[in-house]
Amino acid sequence: MQKDFFIYQAQTTKFAAGFEVEKAEGSYIYGTDGKKYLDFVAGVSANTLGHSHPKIVNAIKEQAEKYLHVMVYGEYAQEKPVALCKLLAESTPDPLEITYLVNSGAEAIDGSLKLAKRYTGREEIISFKNSYHGNTHGALSVSGNETHKREFRPLLPMVSFIEFNNENDFDKITEKTACVIMETIQGAAGFLVPDPDYLVRLKKRCEEVGALLILDEIQPGFGRTGKLFSFEHFGIVPDILVMGKGMGGGVPVGAFMSSKKIMETLAHSPKLGHITTFGGNPLIAASSYATLKEVLESGLMNEIDEKEKLYRKLLVHPKIKNINGKGLMLAVNLGSPEYTLNVAKRCMEKGLIVFWQLYRNEYLRISPPLTISKEEIIEGCNIIMDVLNEN
Repeated sequence: MQKDFFIYQAQTTKFAAGFEVEKAEGSYIYGTDGKKYLDFVAGVSANTLGHSHPKIVNAIKEQAEKYLHVMVYGEYAQEKPVALCKLLAESTPDPLEITYLVNSGAEAIDGSLKLAKRYTGREEIISFKNSYHGNTHGALSVSGNETHKREFRPLLPMVSFIEFNNENDFDKITEKTACVIMETIQGAAGFLVPDPDYLVRLKKRCEEVGALLILDEIQPGFGRTGKLFSFEHFGIVPDILVMGKGMGGGVPVGAFMSSKKIMETLAHSPKLGHITTFGGNPLIAASSYATLKEVLESGLMNEIDEKEKLYRKLLVHPKIKNINGKGLMLAVNLGSPEYTLNVAKRCMEKGLIVFWQLYRNEYLRISPPLTISKEEIIEGCNIIMDVLNEN
């Protein structure tokens, strides 16, 4: 299988692991080598409830026995997509009330940008340096790392970038600005958290000039920071909320959410302002609804703070420079990309899956399932400490 993987499946790097997966359950992935591996990555924050959670699996099975795809998005009323959107509206603050379901976080970013431009009638977009929003042309256009963009230009015009946590850049947000798009917690840059009151002041500036604030919650969303969405920690509500990854519980999904007043502008002048064939797919919606319901009702979010503290308590070592992040999205600074890659490799050999941050390879990614136990956290952290003590 590994041989065919490298021959027939397109690669994104020259150093893919090619790890052969047999099955996955709970906090573990089992290889065809007969070994089990504790997963501290959760499919890059996607497997919110771990692997093969019974409620998700059952929801998918039940829906599969009823019907799969029946019509393009927005034409037919289907039980699970409707239930998902209703539960999202009930679980988020006003004015967030209506959801557009799509196929991925990147598509949701593209849709949110179109929505902001359509609603405001403006063309300028403000994003942040070192941000990451996905790899479609629109999402790549508002991502803030030139190395990853250079070879794919031309991208969207009229996109400007400001510094994260720098209020001196607010004067660049003007009456010409359609929207400001921001990761509530910067992901690829190393899980950077906003300064206290930064988001309050940013939202105020957007309101002063009539620009919309789009918050990208693709990674922290669905409970990863101890709140359903991480903006709830910072005292504001975005005009447009983008989600993906963990909302599906392990299946591909994305969505953007806003007020009815803003969202309805996609339905006219022109109609079909955004259209997607498989967005709101009932199978995917069934999985996402089961995930959301479990996150809301299980009490898992109440455990996040304690689990974060346990990680920070256990991961103390001279080779660890600092730990960024919030909740169960932590970035461990090991000083250099080369060393971090070696640590990740050695951890895998010892039965622990860890990864690195996209832009800041010196940071080791820790984003386990929300369901991870304290015993599993201790087990994994002991492996990391063993590796750090080796060299």
